Amino acid sequence: MARKTLQSLGAIAVMTIVTLAALEVVLRVVDLRELREGVSERSLSYQYDSELGWMPIPGSSSTVTNARTIHARHNSLGLRDEEFVPDARPTIMFLGDSFVWGLDAEAGERFSELLKPRIPDYRILAAGVSGFGTDQEYLLLQRLWPKVKPAIVVLIFCTNNDREDNSSSIRYEGYQKPYFATSADGSLVLQGQPVAKSRLQAIKEDWWVRHSWLVRLGNAVYLKLRHPVVHVPDPTEKLVDEIRRFVETNGGKFFVGLQADDAALIRHLEAARIAFVSFDGAAAYPGASLGGHWTPEGHKLVAERLLGLLSANGVIGAKPAP
Repeated sequence: MARKTLQSLGAIAVMTIVTLAALEVVLRVVDLRELREGVSERSLSYQYDSELGWMPIPGSSSTVTNARTIHARHNSLGLRDEEFVPDARPTIMFLGDSFVWGLDAEAGERFSELLKPRIPDYRILAAGVSGFGTDQEYLLLQRLWPKVKPAIVVLIFCTNNDREDNSSSIRYEGYQKPYFATSADGSLVLQGQPVAKSRLQAIKEDWWVRHSWLVRLGNAVYLKLRHPVVHVPDPTEKLVDEIRRFVETNGGKFFVGLQADDAALIRHLEAARIAFVSFDGAAAYPGASLGGHWTPEGHKLVAERLLGLLSANGVIGAKPAP
């Protein structure tokens, strides 16, 4: 009797293994998009972050192709910039997403690099992370502040997608992120932490998920059931106010740059007396699916307008000649 039981269990085990192996082969042949590895700048050189969702790997480098192929290297803070070493100069931090990180731009072509020789009395730091919304940028600012202590913070608002980023818990290729809900009294409440590890992050970082498509399928189903997308009322203006309050409470000055005109945000900035500048008209690569990021000429225009903003508000002297 025991022998027959063992034989039956063995047969079941063999059938189970054969079935699972067959399913593994089928999934690999079918090649569902939901189960593939990513090829964006986030999947190439970014890692899971339980507070922010994702962050560049400190010291990492990669080659990224979007509208064009560019090379990227991150410093020990996980920022695409030279190593940050505090000195006697005050720091201007540019806070933003892929427009600050510099997608489709080589490092030296970005507006932040163009400004460095034009404003030598300041250290300039590009604190941009591709895909971030204003909510994640606010959290990143709080993380970086003790190390950087910027005198000036310029928030670069991406009109293309920041409102959508700020209103959702999942963006782009299924990336999970923190978000801010609005409470009954109108204040913001941080939600979604610790952030769930996103599908593409699990494929990259977890051995079983990376090597088994069956496990990938199970993980994808788990994420959809356990961590579905959450949409909240757009908190953008409130986030801008919170960033301003944080910067000014810590002794800094706060400005805003708009990737393109946003009528509602402009009205809010004017009412709140927050100095800002628009980069409307800056040359960008065509194709909405590629993000419409600035060309080298576009970055030059952005740099000039930022110089004008800083000059008009007494941060620097008269706008230097190019």
